[in-house]
Order: sequence, then C-alpha cells, then structure tokens
Amino acid sequence: MKLVSMLAMAAAMTLANPVSAAADDGIPGPAEDPNIWLEDARSEKALDWVRAENERTLGLLAKDPRFEELKAEALAIYDSEDKIPFVSIRPDGLYNFWQDKANPRGLVRRTTLESYRTETPAWETVLDVDALAKAEGREWVYKGSTCMPPAQRLCMIALSDGGKDASILREFDMQTKSFVEGGFTLENESQGGIEWLDQDTLLVSRDFGEGTLTDSEYPLSSRLWKRGTDIADAPELFRGETSDVWSAASLLRDGAGTVHGMTAFRAVSFHETEYYFQKDGEWLRLDIPLKASPYGIVDGHLLFSTDVDWETQGQTFPADSLVAVELEAFKADPNGAPKTLVWAPGDRQTKQGATITSDSLYVALLDNVRGKVVKFDFADGAWTESAVDLPENATISVAASSDERDEVMFTVTDFLNPTRLFYLDGNTGSMEVLKTSPSYFDAAGMSVEQFEATSKDGTKIPYFVVKPKGMILDGTNPTLLTGYGGFQVPRLPSYLGSIGKMWLERGGVYILGNMRGGGEFGPMWHQSAIRENKQRTWDDFIAIAEDAIARKITSAEHLGIQGGSQGGLLVGTAMTQRPDLFGGVIVQIPLFDMLRYHLIGRGASWIGEYGDPRIPEQRAWIEGYSPYQKIVSGVDYPTPFLWASTADDRTHPAHARKGAAKLKALGQPYYYYEEMTGGHSGGVDNDQRAQLQALQFIYLLQRLAD
Repeated sequence: MKLVSMLAMAAAMTLANPVSAAADDGIPGPAEDPNIWLEDARSEKALDWVRAENERTLGLLAKDPRFEELKAEALAIYDSEDKIPFVSIRPDGLYNFWQDKANPRGLVRRTTLESYRTETPAWETVLDVDALAKAEGREWVYKGSTCMPPAQRLCMIALSDGGKDASILREFDMQTKSFVEGGFTLENESQGGIEWLDQDTLLVSRDFGEGTLTDSEYPLSSRLWKRGTDIADAPELFRGETSDVWSAASLLRDGAGTVHGMTAFRAVSFHETEYYFQKDGEWLRLDIPLKASPYGIVDGHLLFSTDVDWETQGQTFPADSLVAVELEAFKADPNGAPKTLVWAPGDRQTKQGATITSDSLYVALLDNVRGKVVKFDFADGAWTESAVDLPENATISVAASSDERDEVMFTVTDFLNPTRLFYLDGNTGSMEVLKTSPSYFDAAGMSVEQFEATSKDGTKIPYFVVKPKGMILDGTNPTLLTGYGGFQVPRLPSYLGSIGKMWLERGGVYILGNMRGGGEFGPMWHQSAIRENKQRTWDDFIAIAEDAIARKITSAEHLGIQGGSQGGLLVGTAMTQRPDLFGGVIVQIPLFDMLRYHLIGRGASWIGEYGDPRIPEQRAWIEGYSPYQKIVSGVDYPTPFLWASTADDRTHPAHARKGAAKLKALGQPYYYYEEMTGGHSGGVDNDQRAQLQALQFIYLLQRLAD
C-alpha cells in the first residue's frame, strides 16, 4: 500500500539506539537497578544468560507431548503455498515478496495481472535473498525497496543484517535483476530512507556521523546526493533540532512522478509535527496544526488530514477530516490558498488508510469498528464521494494500487472467514475476487459476538468474543484476551489462522479488546488515553477481563492475556495491577521498564505517548504503572511467559530480559525465551516462528486448560 501521508512515511523510519548505562537525575542507575547489564543486547554475558534461559524454557515446554503437533500445525500454515501472494502494482508487473520452506529469507518476484488471475501464476524471480545471504555470508533480511517513479526500474533495496530495523541500502535494476555496478550504495547500517529526485539524484536522510542524529537517535537532516559523488560531500538541504524525534526533507510528488516542490518536517514529538514548504529557496513553515499532515495529491489538489479541530480562514474543520487546497494556488501561496472540506467523520467513524490512483482517492474507513471504502473525486468544481461495493461487516484494507491507472486491490477479512483479495478497475467499475486464502481451521459452529465493558470512569469499551456457538457459560472456558491500546493503532477483526487452528479448535475462546489509546474510533479515542491519562488504557483492559468473567465466559483461573510491544506493556501492567485476575500472561517484545525506556532502544521517541520520566511530574504518572518497578516481593503473580528478540533495536530485548531477571531474583516462577534473529517486526524463518508459537500455545494450554 502506498503511504499518502508524509508523517506516515516518516514514522516508518526506525533505528538502533545505543544503550546508555548512565542514568539521568531521578532515573534508576546501576546502584538502584542490578539488571542494567542486560541492556547491552549483544554482550557475551547477556547472551550467555539468554542461552541459559532459552535452554530452560525449551526443557520445560518443548517436552510436552503436544509440542511437535502444534509446531507442525503452525509450520504448515507458514509454509503454505496456497496463502495469498500479496503484490504491489508497478508499471512492469505485479511484485511480490515470498517466503516458504525452500526460501526462508525470501524471493522478490513478479508476474502479470493476467497470470496473477490464475491459480498458478508464472513468477519471475528478481532477487533471491537466500542466495545473496549465502554468497555474502550475512544474515540478510529483506526490508523493502524505494523505486524511482514513474518507471520504477531503479530501486534502493533495504537489507538488514539479522532483522534489525537499521539497514543498508543498495541500488538495484529491476530490468537486469542485478545490483547496479558502481551505483548508489549506503553500506553503514542506519535508520532513515531516501527519495529519488531523478535518475542521478537522491534525497537522503540517514545517520551521517556525529551531530546528525536527534536525541531519539533518528536522522535530523537530509542531503542531496549526486551520482558519482561521496555522500560525505553531499550538501545539506534541511536540518531539524536534536530535540526533535526525527526530521527530514521530502518531495511533493504526484502519482505521475511529477515533482511539485520540496517539503520538510520536524517531528517535535511522536504525535506533533511541523511541516515546511520550500518557497523561493527558503523553508516556509506551513500554518497547519501540529497534529495535521499532508495526505497526497488528488485531481490537482493537495489534501491534508487533521487529528484535531482546525480553525482557519474563518471555518473549523473537525478532527479526522480531510481538507483540500488547489495545488497551483498552494504553490503560489502555501498558507493563503483557500481550503475546502473533502470529508468529515460521522459518529463513531474514522479513516484508517488510503491510496491514490491515477484518477481518485480511496479511503478505508471504520464505521463502529466495521470496514468500508469510499472513493473521492473532484469534478465540476466540487468533491464527490461514492461507496465502493465491498462486503459488509468485515475489516477492509487497501492492499495495492496503481499510479498509472485507476486500479486498486482490497483485502476483506474477519475472524472466521479466510481473507479475500478484491481487484477494482475504477475506470469500468468492475470488481472481482482475485485470491482467497485457504481455510486453516474448522470455523463450523463458531460465533462472533461484540460486547461492551464499563471502564473505571464509566466509558463503554467494546470487545469481540470468538467462541463455539452454544458454549456453556460456566466460567471454565480457557480464554485468551489480547489488545494493543496505543499510538492510535486499531486492533480489528482479521482471520485467526494459526490461532484458530492451535487454540479455537482445542476449545479455547478468543477475545479482542478495543481500548482507548488505540485508533478504533478516531484521534480522540487515542488522545484521551496518553501521557497523564495512560492509566485509562490499562483500566479499559482490566474492565474487559472483569466483564468476560462476570458473563461467565471464563474465570480468572482460565483467563490468559497476550500482547506485544505497546501490547506487551499493556499485559505487563495488567499482570502487576491485577495479578488475581489472570491465569497466564504472554509478554512479547514488550516495553516493561518505563523509568528507563527513554534510554533503551528507540524509547525516547515515544515520550509524546507516555511522558518523560526525567521530569518529576511526568515520572509520577509513569511510576504509577511501570511493570518492572511494580514487580515486588510478597505478591503471587500469574506465571508469565516473556519473550523478545536479540535483534530488536526498537523496543529492545532488555525490557523482557529485565522483567524475567527480576522475577527470578524474587523467586517468582516465569518463562523466558529470546529469538536470536528477526528483530521487532519478525524476519525469522518459518521454522523458528512455528517453534515460538508452539511454545506459547503449550504454555497457554498448560496454564489455562489442563
């Protein structure tokens, strides 16, 4: 899916943050925290500790007679050659990145639309990542490509050694299917990215050495790099401040590849960004809210999205709306050009994602946590919208689109029905189902219900329950509750796949919570539960658990919770605030030590979400829930399963490691497991993924069902 928001593009940039053992005033240091040594991800001492913990956990869980069966079930799903090969639409064909048993690191490959319509498309391999890794003796993980429009023949390929967010970049020719000899190459690992100005010029935002990173360890400057020159000699175009989360220059480019100017941004916090437009050689700050951002160019108009009410030119555009300005008028007078409303959300509506084709804007919406897609066009002096005919009561996402034609692909999914890939030809209006995912579990007799829990402050919090029809409500049903509740990210119904096979088929119940802090109901649903109000997210999750127990769907003895990243923090707070409420807890790739989170991984970039523990008032908010500090002696915690990845340079394995180490020191039972490759977003081979998932479900079955 093409990102139509510059902020979304910037948010995709991630990087490694060197761990500091030195503590700021008021922040626990080595004298207060004996486990800080585990923050050194790859020290031999820390890795020896990890290996010992892995051996212990495998010894305890992998010996269960169900382990091999569960692993085989997961591996069959991951290795399935019938799964949908999702694609991007490019001028020379449909591109797919494919991993299976024979190609664990993956293939970049392409086919035609005509061939893709068949059951067995003819794929042409463009890049074999396994062969490249073997030839170079590296643990390469493919991280995507950025290609020069409109032809998209030349691309900068991102490769990560071991799965870290930090990557190298190399120029690749899609026609010759080879790296360009003497081409653009950035071999030093870094976060950040590039944009193509033309065939011989890149706009680069990277770690250029001393003084070029923010306090959050993101790039703070951009350079214009000409082919055949040294990147060190490339002139700087834009520079932010070290206090920014990140900052960079970008291009204002339409779908046809035409550049209409140069823009820049300074993310002054994770959720607040200043935008600039280069006018007459000077950077002019755009007069838009800090929580608004450019959204893309459609029908000769530049669109903006705003997460707050926007008062301008005698009118107010409501939060979550789309606002348009005529492109040529904007270029002449960026702040004075007239603005018009394109779309505003109705009650319990919010936009989720969008894409721009050659002719139209397609926006995926949530309407009371149900998906729909709306098409927008500008014609005869006015904006028009029309609903795209897609199935109701499902989660719908934009999967791919074309810059050259009015073509879009959508995914349609729910908990029980396999995902379908729809293709729309916007010129003719014809819609067809291109692909359907295989059924991975027996959904016959399963039901989906939506309930509401009442949180501590009286707010109604929705949640979904997937269970057998007619299930006896006697409190004995093993139940897995999960959620996220942060960063305006919604958790939506999607095909349960391996969860269905490994959990539902064995009699388990699945619950998905939609707590405040997420994005299920728009920006305010998120903004009402950040910083000093973050406890509301935890209260919402606990309320869902209590409501499920009150309905006798389950009981504390049979209720397990699971979450990753921000979701790992979610279940960590639930475990420490209400240890009596849960029988099992899976804490995956989590945030956990919130008093030092700004020093670990890329934590400093998330101060806008949680607050700054270096400021006494804000430290008080955080100290009230930080799971690591809340683990104390004399409390009977549910035995947790914590896991992380050594290569995770985002949340960092230190959080999970330190949680396990503290539990161990207090004599509390726990499990700990760490993947040695893969990073925060995965990237391990399918066998490793299957093993980890089998370990987790063995843990759940032992804790909640046996």
